[in-house]
Amino acid sequence: MTDPVDRRNAPFVQLLLIGMGFLVPIDQVIHLSFASFRHSMTLPALAVDVLTDVLIMITAWVCLYLVRVGRFRLAIKSYLGVMLFSAMCAYALLGLERLSNDPFPLLLLGMSGLLLGRRALWTVFAVLMVVFAIGIVSDAITQAGQGAVAWNFGKKVSMAIGYVVVAVVLDRTSAALRESLAESNARGRMLQVTNERLYREMEDRARAQQLLIHAQKLETVGRVAGGVAHDFSNVLGVILGYAQRRERLADSGPEALLNALQGVEMAARRGLAVTSRLLSFSREEATELEVFNADEALRELLPMVCQLFEANVRVSLAVSEGPTPIRFDRSQFELVILSMAANARDAMPEGGHFQLGACPSKQRPAESIEVTLIDSGHGMSDEVKSRMFDAFYTTKPAGSGTGLGLAVVKDLVVEAGGCIDVESSPGQGTQFRVRLPRADTPHTESDLSV
Repeated sequence: MTDPVDRRNAPFVQLLLIGMGFLVPIDQVIHLSFASFRHSMTLPALAVDVLTDVLIMITAWVCLYLVRVGRFRLAIKSYLGVMLFSAMCAYALLGLERLSNDPFPLLLLGMSGLLLGRRALWTVFAVLMVVFAIGIVSDAITQAGQGAVAWNFGKKVSMAIGYVVVAVVLDRTSAALRESLAESNARGRMLQVTNERLYREMEDRARAQQLLIHAQKLETVGRVAGGVAHDFSNVLGVILGYAQRRERLADSGPEALLNALQGVEMAARRGLAVTSRLLSFSREEATELEVFNADEALRELLPMVCQLFEANVRVSLAVSEGPTPIRFDRSQFELVILSMAANARDAMPEGGHFQLGACPSKQRPAESIEVTLIDSGHGMSDEVKSRMFDAFYTTKPAGSGTGLGLAVVKDLVVEAGGCIDVESSPGQGTQFRVRLPRADTPHTESDLSV
């Protein structure tokens, strides 16, 4: 059963067939229990009436089975055919006059029009007109045997017009219903296609965003690499210095040798911390939100931040006055800080001061954590500030930047439910305030609007 209209009609049709399967034999038993009914019919007519009712009952149960196994249209056509055949037999034996109030012809018209469509409706209508004509002929033959024939054309014409009106109404109603259902199904299919296309576009956009974030990480790692190399040169220099003085240290006794090895270990641990943090940051991983203190994350990230700046830039970390819990992807948070620190480095080519820190926000809403990044660089004009978060917008020379750093930063912050506020003017440096929801406080997007 593939037609959606048939699937919707199937429950009602099953109830109708069950009702006919029970009511027809019950109705026949009730009629046969009255002697007046039996005496009003000839023996052949009574036999035909009983046999047709039995046939209708059996057909109802057989058609019920066909509907249950998915042969809906075959069931309806079979039932209508048996009903029309039974009506033809009944009208041939009893005539139209005695059956003029029979409701079954209207039932057949309704079933054919609403369940099978316009073509079946008019086919059943034409067959009923033939059945009625057979009933008229039967009445004429019976009345001729009694001496006079009363045609009653007015009554018969009115009856025919009534059936035409019913057939036309059913025709238009069934056509309108099927057209509406077809339009609804077409819209449903179109909506499904649109939803699938949007889903694919969302997946592609998510993948592209992850690739962009990873590319931005690699770009930041490249900027840090120079500082890491310089720091490693210092680490190796310390280790090499202790190694070159090994004989003198050995002559100074075990204590001096232990102190030297301790210095080597401290230098190696410093190099190991930087490289492990760098490898962890550059790894491509799926977004994983976690709760952590922003000030602790900044403290752990400080060695990598220092590698971004030349020796003429002083880097400091403001101490937090309280806990600063946020819910963020740790590697993405580090990307935000390093990308903004890299921009601060480019803004201070002659040196200066860069400060970062995290603390509970002192502005509305108080249920947020404020991460600040302040540089003493050349600052930004109003025009640059208005476009600084646009993708591919950059004031750097060709080949020196992609214009994606701050665009990615803003996307990550907004996605976490936060916002960025910027204060800057030419020659006065720049201050970024990144406000993020506290991890232990419920929030809405409107709470953090700038």
